[in-house]
Amino acid sequence: MYYELYIDVFFLVNFMMDAILLEILRRILGCPVSHGRVFLGAGAGALGACLVLCLPVPYGFVRIIAGHGLINLIMLKTGLGIRWGREMAKAFLLLYISGFLVGGILGVFRPYLRTAGLFFAFAVVSYYGALGVWKLLGALAGREKSRREVRLFRGERSCRVQAIVDTGNTLRDAVTGKPVCVIDQKTADALGLFEKPEGLRFLPYHSVGRREGVLPAFPLDKMELPGNPVRVVERPLVAVCQEISRDDHQMLLNPDVL
Repeated sequence: MYYELYIDVFFLVNFMMDAILLEILRRILGCPVSHGRVFLGAGAGALGACLVLCLPVPYGFVRIIAGHGLINLIMLKTGLGIRWGREMAKAFLLLYISGFLVGGILGVFRPYLRTAGLFFAFAVVSYYGALGVWKLLGALAGREKSRREVRLFRGERSCRVQAIVDTGNTLRDAVTGKPVCVIDQKTADALGLFEKPEGLRFLPYHSVGRREGVLPAFPLDKMELPGNPVRVVERPLVAVCQEISRDDHQMLLNPDVL
């Protein structure tokens, strides 16, 4: 049994797939390189794949090291200008993960890949699909990073709440200049803020859908933020609103508190 391999088609397929992977990495890593340099790196990778295929190599493991290691390093260096060291190791890992994503998406369309035209069309689809997966994972990771479990103290009462860092919260106390966080009504009741309204003040605010309004605000004894070590904020100010959102958090952290 033997196979006929057209080296020009082999080069073109490798060039396109390498260009797709490098473009995905360029978007993920924010590399300040042009599309021309990306294509140059893809060309280097495709040419290297052709050389490894055509040149007589005595040992199979040498072919594997060259094809899956050396050529990819050259491609990353040429196409994206990745520096050696940790940055290269990270890019190398992301290259293979992106390759698995693109290959998996193409595998779904394998029954329809009868012609070269369809292959290249679905290759473009796989690019946008893999890029969408990376963006989704990045959004989920960023959202998880912005979440905090915060412990609030007022007198003899305390409670733990799920908080989220709200970059749109610029609320500050006009008297002390302190940043103000926002909690929901249930948290305020758990701390007994309205039972003993010591230090109660009203803060004007503006929000989307409402031009202006006021929120009752209270000083707490302290607020503990997670970390190693635990960060303690003394005498923080919290404003109370009826409901934070439909999500599962009860507090909006002012980013200036962090």
